[in-house]
Amino acid sequence: MRLAVTGRDGQVVSSLLEAGQFAGVDVIAIGRPQLDLANPDTVIEAIAAARPDIVVSAAAYTAVDQAEDEPDLAFRVNAVGAGKVAQAAARLGVPVIHLSTDYVFDGSASGAYVETDATAPASVYGASKLAGEQAVAAAGPRHLILRTAWVYSPFGKNFVKTMLRLAADRDEISVVADQWGNPTSALDIADAILHAAATLHRNKDFGAFGTYHLAGTGETNWSGFARHILDTSRVSGGPSARVHDIMTTDYPTKARRPANSRLSSAKFASAFGWTAPDWRQSTEAVVRRVLS
Repeated sequence: MRLAVTGRDGQVVSSLLEAGQFAGVDVIAIGRPQLDLANPDTVIEAIAAARPDIVVSAAAYTAVDQAEDEPDLAFRVNAVGAGKVAQAAARLGVPVIHLSTDYVFDGSASGAYVETDATAPASVYGASKLAGEQAVAAAGPRHLILRTAWVYSPFGKNFVKTMLRLAADRDEISVVADQWGNPTSALDIADAILHAAATLHRNKDFGAFGTYHLAGTGETNWSGFARHILDTSRVSGGPSARVHDIMTTDYPTKARRPANSRLSSAKFASAFGWTAPDWRQSTEAVVRRVLS
């Protein structure tokens, strides 16, 4: 099985490249300059050249606050570019697996979001990702749209690595305590994608394409996530610091964050027989890797 994944350095791309080696799957990362979502005309030819069995649409504009000042670029990458990736897959006659986000919701729900809940993005980033979902769905029926949240990994920039870096220099770190979600390891996302891709590759008559939620098992708030990261680090001989709870209003950002980012992954588990590990377990594994 040959997967073409958009992007070169993202957390999911890096995780897929690593996981593919262990699974014996040929994962081809395609990024700039050959494929540049900000220049959508590059997309179709670059993907066709990779001759994939399945396309994974992982690259995106992810600067949430900056998107408020660059809406045209955010939409060009996350909506037009994503649509071109899905069009390329449709032209090749292969499925596309597209990564989306909890930011398509406004965070006002009382429980975990399911796939049929109404979307209502509260930021430019969220709106651009929702437009990307719509473009992917319009390009062809053979798509999986996977919404995830609170992604971290041993790669790139993310919350886990930020907490460890700050703890090396500070005795106390202030972290938001009134936003809730499911911390999700990109290593687990890669495992889930390979699992889903194998199902699609094996079953040419797969009939459950559509939108799914894919997030870590269990929920916490950002400060609880930070405490577990730093507790794990301390036990492992790494940096640690006290965590001070603050409210969202104490840490203003240009883009509004959802107060509730919890996603129910039950539909994905039912369709593909795969469930993410508990978020604590996955966090511990990543912290140990970062410290090693």
